[in-house]
Amino acid sequence: MARAFIFVLDSFGMGGAADAERFGDVGSDTFGHIAKACASGRGDREGLRHGPLILPNMVSLGLGRAAKLASGFEFAREAGLLPGAFHGTAQEISSGKDTPSGHWEIAGLPVTFDWGYFPQTVPAFPAALTQAIVREGKVPGILGDCHASGTEIIERLGEEHIRTGRPICYTSTDSVLQIAAHEGHFGLERLYELCEVVRRLVDPLNIGRVIARPFVGESSATFERTPNRKDYATPPPEPTLLDRLTARGSKVIAIGKIGDIFAHRGISEVRKAAGNMAMFDKALGAMDGAGDGDFVFANFVDFDSEFGHRRDVPGYAAALEAFDKRIPEALARLKGGDILIFTADHGNDPTWRGTDHTRERIPVLGMAPGFSGGDIGLRPTFADIGETVAEHLGLAPGRHGHSFLKTIVTNA
Repeated sequence: MARAFIFVLDSFGMGGAADAERFGDVGSDTFGHIAKACASGRGDREGLRHGPLILPNMVSLGLGRAAKLASGFEFAREAGLLPGAFHGTAQEISSGKDTPSGHWEIAGLPVTFDWGYFPQTVPAFPAALTQAIVREGKVPGILGDCHASGTEIIERLGEEHIRTGRPICYTSTDSVLQIAAHEGHFGLERLYELCEVVRRLVDPLNIGRVIARPFVGESSATFERTPNRKDYATPPPEPTLLDRLTARGSKVIAIGKIGDIFAHRGISEVRKAAGNMAMFDKALGAMDGAGDGDFVFANFVDFDSEFGHRRDVPGYAAALEAFDKRIPEALARLKGGDILIFTADHGNDPTWRGTDHTRERIPVLGMAPGFSGGDIGLRPTFADIGETVAEHLGLAPGRHGHSFLKTIVTNA
């Protein structure tokens, strides 16, 4: 039996990126700063959590050692690593610190080209693009047209959107155009159709994603985004690990927004849910049904969307602790010959300035029953993760990255 599982804790960076200065992120450290905040009491919230950050299961996989390697941060000394556990960190080589770049690189395809971005101006979108959105999207105009936080702009413009029927269009430092619209007043299917139009319109601008951001509620005090988000990503320019697996007949089960990130290419089945814990249930179900040669790729988006972007330290800390408590359920489902990797796609330090992603190294923690495990060191690219899975599942080496499988087989 050889199966593989990757669980992405979206935005759970570990600082230390060699090129952080290029992105204005020198000193950012999602994990380290959350842990320090919790130790000082700044991670407390009544009714949610209190005290130091407690992550015993990730520590037993080598979280503390990985953090020290990534950024020099000393977290906790483990009593001992679990048999078959391995740990390390990885440096991103892709041009951006966005979600598609991180996930594509994990799947063996670094993004070496530059995405298109919208300027930090108001309006943010070219006039010709806005005119085309109105004309071809058959809407009376747009609201927003700026860089913004998704929750803030819905609170600010949601009522006007309901009155006028104009969708809320906004962007960020990522290569993205997001469209928020009310599920009832505007219509969910109409929002999806509009995003498909806009996806086509921004292709010449090399924009990575168009994201549908539906919400409900009748006033700024009650607006709430729903789980019906949908990403319209440009397809990867080369085959990824997912393509290589499905081409040879293996099943690739995408949990959460993985299918959207890869433009549904190389995906056998998509399973979605609202919230990290419901997503964990979906991932466990996929593990139960996975057969020889299959791959389960799961994204846990709440770390990023609910806590990182919102700069919510206690919320992020509580989400990490809740996730950590579920890890034994995943480990219990592993069979001899399986490999499970916990990692991230970028950082989103909730103590950092602004509301955007941060350029950081990522953890690479895992378990391979029957293997010796150990220290995989600093990997020069996220693509080493995908190449390790490829070798484990019997694929020929890809063009990018190098497998660390032999390291965790032979290390004492």
